[in-house]
Amino acid sequence: MTKPALGPVGVHLPVSFTEVPPIDLQREAVRRLEHAGYGAAWTNEVIGGKDALVQLAVLLAATERMAFGTGIANIWARHPQTMHAAGALLEQAFPGRFVLGLGVGYPEQAASAGLEFGRPLATMRGYLERMPTVGQAPAPDVRFPRIIAANGPKMLALAGEVADGALPAWQPPEFTAKAREILGPDKLLVVGQPISSDKPTEIAAMVRDHLAAGADHVEISVPVGTDFATGIDQLVTLAPALLA
Repeated sequence: MTKPALGPVGVHLPVSFTEVPPIDLQREAVRRLEHAGYGAAWTNEVIGGKDALVQLAVLLAATERMAFGTGIANIWARHPQTMHAAGALLEQAFPGRFVLGLGVGYPEQAASAGLEFGRPLATMRGYLERMPTVGQAPAPDVRFPRIIAANGPKMLALAGEVADGALPAWQPPEFTAKAREILGPDKLLVVGQPISSDKPTEIAAMVRDHLAAGADHVEISVPVGTDFATGIDQLVTLAPALLA
C-alpha cells in the first residue's frame, strides 16, 4: 500500500503509567506540535487505563493535517475484529492520517485481560489474520497501515510478510539498517528513538543516522514518567533542530 505522509520526524507523546493528562491539555499539546512542524504524533496504550484509539480520535479531530499512530495498541485490549473496525473508522474519518501500530506485549498484559499469551509470533500472525474477518456487521471498506512492534529478526520477518511495516524501538541505527534489509524496500519502517542527550544537535544527528539507515520516519520520545506539559515543551523546543 502507499506509505502514509508521516514526514521524516514525529514525536511520541509523553508516557505516564500513573496518570492521564486532561484532554484539553492534550488537545493544546498536539496543536503546538503540529504548528512546530512535526509530521506525526504517536501514543501508547495502558490496558484498563487508557484506550489509545479513543485518544487518537479526539486528537485527530483537534488538528488539521498531523498524522497519528499507536505506538503501540496492545492486542490484548481488543478483539481483532474490533481493532480492525476501530482502525477503519478512524481512516474513514481522517483519510491518510492514521497508522495502527500493534504489539504483542507481555504475558502479564495477556493475563490481565484473562487471555493466554502463547507464542508471540503465532499469536501476532493469528491476530492479524482474524482482524479483517466480518463479524455481525462489516467494518468500513477502507485500507489503513498496520505495522508491528518488532525488535527482533523473526518479528520483523513476520511484519514484512503479513503487515505493512514495522516499528522497532530503542535500537541503534545499525539495527535500523538490518530491519530495512529484512522488511524490503517497500514496507513502512517507523523507528522509536528516545532522547539520550541534552544537546539538540546530537539528537538531530541520531535521527539523521536512522533515516540514512533506511527508516521512513523517526519518532522521538522524552523519558518515561516525564511530566506531560514539560515533555511537550521539550519536544517543541527541539523542533527547529530536528526539522531543519
